[in-house]
Amino acid sequence: MRHFFKLAGFVVAFSLTSCNADAQQKDNYSVKIDSLVKATNPRSFNGVVFIQQNGKTKYEKAYGYVDFKKKAPLKISDRLSTMSIAKQITATLILQEVEKGTIDLHVPIRKYLPDFDYSWADTITVHHLLNHTSGLYSDDLKPNLKLKTGKEFSYSNVGYSVAGMVLEKQSGKTYNELVTALFKKCKMNSSSYPTETSCQLLTKGHTIRKDGTFKLNEKSDFNASNYFASHLIVTAPDLAKWNEALHNGKLLKPETYQLMTNYSTTATHQLFGKKPIGYGYGLRINDKADVYEIGHTGFHPGEGFTAVNLYYPKTKTSVIVMENVANENFEIAYYFEQEIRKIVMNSKLLK
Repeated sequence: MRHFFKLAGFVVAFSLTSCNADAQQKDNYSVKIDSLVKATNPRSFNGVVFIQQNGKTKYEKAYGYVDFKKKAPLKISDRLSTMSIAKQITATLILQEVEKGTIDLHVPIRKYLPDFDYSWADTITVHHLLNHTSGLYSDDLKPNLKLKTGKEFSYSNVGYSVAGMVLEKQSGKTYNELVTALFKKCKMNSSSYPTETSCQLLTKGHTIRKDGTFKLNEKSDFNASNYFASHLIVTAPDLAKWNEALHNGKLLKPETYQLMTNYSTTATHQLFGKKPIGYGYGLRINDKADVYEIGHTGFHPGEGFTAVNLYYPKTKTSVIVMENVANENFEIAYYFEQEIRKIVMNSKLLK
């Protein structure tokens, strides 16, 4: 009998140890991400993953190549394009002007662009431009109204280009000057506005065609009018510094930050699931999930970049995934970004 109890005690102890090991394995987001990015179906991952919490790095790895032809390995410090994550940077700069009193969010932009050759300048406000309710779309580089202003969400890059024009006019500075100063304040020392010099440091993008072949994009087709909405040069660690500054009161007053993160319109995006979530100013606001989430995506198959920047205020956690590839098959374009987000959301990291 004595031996039985010893054996039983051993079995119980062994079972508890096994349960603890299983629990640790279940919550080991690092192992899960490592395994995920090795997958080749439905596509391959080529980029960087950076997770930071309370200023401390929790995960940082680069996978794949800088250049598919030369096979040089990608590094966590490589410079990549923000794509549409640039919108929150433009929005922040505009809100800083709002704090100075040089921009009113709810005044028609005709006040700031009196010579603008479009009648909709008499009704569209900066608020409409920032939260994609302007109804604007671009047709042969000419902004036109597609929907009635202020009524519904319609994602508009050209809307941010117009907002950028207001920003430069009212600040008296170029977007280059404003971004450069802002990045310096955030200590984003490896990030920059796209210039002829800085673009030489940018990792080249790859367009992945639907047939699986790729095109290396030697040069961006974007120009300065696109940068307000779609293209700044950053590293993943620098983007985490951006999150720390923006979401912790270092760039905007609390009441102004509330304007940015409150929302009056909703929209869906495949990264965040099938249900509509809020859109503030250059930020998607997910207050419907179990964990409050603020973020934005970036994607352009022609340029060859995919990016996701997520922030979880409760635990001050940044989850950043940036790729120098973009897939023409949009159904799988955000596959890894979606799966990494799920891994993190289901881990203890955000508890």
